Amino acid sequence: MDVQTIRDKVETIKAKREALIRLLEQPDLGTLRIDVNQALEEMDDLLEEFDRTFPAG
Repeated sequence: MDVQTIRDKVETIKAKREALIRLLEQPDLGTLRIDVNQALEEMDDLLEEFDRTFPAG
């Protein structure tokens, strides 16, 4: 898999991050809120690591 293919897949993941944020806005999320927060934190960490490993430009 080449770097551009990986970048495209990462962009798809970034776009889906918004779905998790919208889910957090739901008032009846209950204890699932903890899992959604954890998923967002881990996703952000992975995206930062990707940007450090494959800097744009």
